[in-house]
Amino acid sequence: MRAGVRLSLVAHLRRSFRLEDTMPGLAGRISTLTKAKISHMLDHAEDPAETLDYAYERQLEDLQNVKKGIADVVTAKKRLQLQEQQLQEQTAKLDGQAREAMSAGREDLARAAIERKQMILQETGSLDQQISELGSEQDKLTAAEQQLQTKIEQFRSKKEVIKAQYSAAEAQVHISEAATGVGDEMADVGAAMQRAIDKTDQMQARASAVEELQAAGTFDDLTTLGPAQDDVDRQLDELGAKSAVDDEFAKLKAEIGSGTQPSQLPAGESAS
Repeated sequence: MRAGVRLSLVAHLRRSFRLEDTMPGLAGRISTLTKAKISHMLDHAEDPAETLDYAYERQLEDLQNVKKGIADVVTAKKRLQLQEQQLQEQTAKLDGQAREAMSAGREDLARAAIERKQMILQETGSLDQQISELGSEQDKLTAAEQQLQTKIEQFRSKKEVIKAQYSAAEAQVHISEAATGVGDEMADVGAAMQRAIDKTDQMQARASAVEELQAAGTFDDLTTLGPAQDDVDRQLDELGAKSAVDDEFAKLKAEIGSGTQPSQLPAGESAS
């Protein structure tokens, strides 16, 4: 007994806390969002020219169905008219048989022939009504066919105009995008050109920097042996070399000016 009460309580709680009750309108919102997303995707994928051509084909199919309906109505009417003609022939035959029976003194046969004739006449009247109704239906379908044919011709002309306008507008958009560079292809080309310009500027700046550093003597001669020298060391070396040159030049000038002969060559050596 307690187990049954417990199961009933659990079922009641589940019904009380259903998703639809705790989150009202969620299913509707999901459905609306899904439809909106699908509609957006279809708008991008839809080709107006294909849509117009498809609509035109559907209208042609409708026109063919109307023509088929008219053909069916005419066929049914012709069949009823043939049956009516056969019944009229039977009526004429029974009328002749009734006259012959009456002439032969067989009134019973004459009455039976007249009774059949009346039954056939009633059936003929029903056929006349059906044929008349089919004729009216044929007229309605024929008028509908003509109206539909006119609408289809108008739609076809308008369709071609819209397709031509759409093609012209599409071509104009492509030309404008190509001319202004806002198209995808031109955007890629422009980006590539900008990258090439940036690389060129970077290389020129690097070359100028290297040239300036080289002129300043920042780079060491890799063929020089010994420890690396900076700019101060090179200036000191140049200054020392210049002083040595000046001293030797002054000494040579003094010797020549005083008439001092150069030292004799060692014995055993002959002047060349």
